Amino acid sequence: MNRSKLFIQPILIFIFSVVALALSLILYIHWYMEASKGLKSVMLRFNLDPSQVLESQTWVVIMVLSILVGMILMGILMIFVYTQKTAQLYRLQHNFINNFTHELKSPVTSLKLYLETFLKHELSREDRLKYIRYMIQDVNQLSDNISRILNLARIESRNYKENFSIADINEVVKRFVKNNNHLFQNCEINIHNPSGRSFSYRIDLSLFEMLLMNLFTNAIKYNESDKPKIDITFEPKKRELHIHFEDNGIGIDKNETKKIFRKFYQAGRSENMSAKGSGLGLHLVQNIARIHKGKVIAESKGIGEGSVFTLILPYRP
Repeated sequence: MNRSKLFIQPILIFIFSVVALALSLILYIHWYMEASKGLKSVMLRFNLDPSQVLESQTWVVIMVLSILVGMILMGILMIFVYTQKTAQLYRLQHNFINNFTHELKSPVTSLKLYLETFLKHELSREDRLKYIRYMIQDVNQLSDNISRILNLARIESRNYKENFSIADINEVVKRFVKNNNHLFQNCEINIHNPSGRSFSYRIDLSLFEMLLMNLFTNAIKYNESDKPKIDITFEPKKRELHIHFEDNGIGIDKNETKKIFRKFYQAGRSENMSAKGSGLGLHLVQNIARIHKGKVIAESKGIGEGSVFTLILPYRP
């Protein structure tokens, strides 16, 4: 409710300003026309020619005033749009800081608790191994969050080494799944290539694997099923290659399918469920796709219906 009020107030001020300025122009023109009529009657009384003095000047003044008012209105509109975008970015950054602080603090608190347990208690080997595994998970979570921020900063500043080479994307995805199988042990991953063709494309392997990691992590994180499932399908089209990443996760509200690629945006903040993540993963995915001259689109039938992320690359066999 407070956010809607904060959003409505600038709009009302903007509308009021525009209306006030328009009314001022109308009243000024009306006054000027009335004054011109009075001056014209005076000049007729003294047998002067009013057309030589008034008519051309009247329309010039009106035209100049209209242009100036138009420029003022455009300036007000630009300031209004800029202010709204700045306010929106501030809100997103505020949400990001709050949520990301939690993302960093939770594993740190967990690690501290496990370490204190090691200090205070004599644990069996089985318990020690169990806690060490939990600690490794927390460290991995911290490492992933920090890496995501650093990678995004490097990509947006173009401060990374481009290392493009021709590779078969189908084989790259298969190799990625195999090499990272330990991260997706409880997840069912299927790769489908109905055409049976290879898809050679110029990619930066490290960036492309970063894209895959974020898509896979996203599919698993936003999933409440007993066994997360990801189906990857290669669909060649006339001048494009579509790679579909379909999951059985919590789905996306149809109004958010485009918003989720914005920096700091976290789906679910307006829903009953709480937002997860840092709001950077999918923004990073979209940036990497653009570096490869492609784009990523999201589709979902709704909350609870799973999601499909499609990587679209320009491709000619």
